[in-house]
Amino acid sequence: MNDNPVKQALQNGKATMGTFVGLGSPHVTELLAHAGFDWLVLETEHSAVNAPQVETMLMAMSGTETTPIVRVTRGDPIEIQRALDIGGMGVLVPMLRTADEVARVVEATRYPPVGKRGFGPLRASRYAHDYEDYLARANDHIIVAMILETKEAVENLDEIAAVPGLDVIFLGLYDLCLSYGRNPIEMPHPESDAAIERALEVGKKHDVAIGTGAGTPKEVQERLAEGFSFVSYSTDYFMLKNTAGEGIQAFKTSPAAK
Repeated sequence: MNDNPVKQALQNGKATMGTFVGLGSPHVTELLAHAGFDWLVLETEHSAVNAPQVETMLMAMSGTETTPIVRVTRGDPIEIQRALDIGGMGVLVPMLRTADEVARVVEATRYPPVGKRGFGPLRASRYAHDYEDYLARANDHIIVAMILETKEAVENLDEIAAVPGLDVIFLGLYDLCLSYGRNPIEMPHPESDAAIERALEVGKKHDVAIGTGAGTPKEVQERLAEGFSFVSYSTDYFMLKNTAGEGIQAFKTSPAAK
């Protein structure tokens, strides 16, 4: 099993940057991995991407130094197990609200005696060539990340961050605003600002990395200065959308195009 440089960096208090991949394209995944992101989150919650597609995207990342993390649809042990067995080096789990729910997710990523993950890492063990090594090292190299996106989770944040094995709390600010009855398009709101401040405080207290998104290079630097250490720069579809829009706008506003 390969080492997980992102987990090691976070444990040493160093910041990392990645992006979310939602288009399901192995070519885009491969391109972004070669671009130099520390990690990529392969999106399955808000896309039609399924396990065979994720496996192909993971294959596209082979040979790069980028750490693959799978955003599963829920904290289901079988879904988490599958994401890891096909080669994910971590999971990002949505809608966790309590420390008990987070603890069950950690258990699903760990082999006994410390967890309850079933053994059968097909692709992850290079098709059984590395069974012994994978079994010995997987518990120490899998990233467990959760999305903070409900007011219940904010209320339970101190207990959640204290769960052993939790590496990252990623702020899902749109759903968090909706949880408070606020329009996320109209951010900032007092509740979301308070949640950000609270998360950074609790993360420092419990040595858990706090993550968030950044839409521009300037925002990346601002988030790092604020204390975030797991920063997502845009998404694959927003990168494509924004670049396409800039070119189209340049064409439409050029006097030579009229």
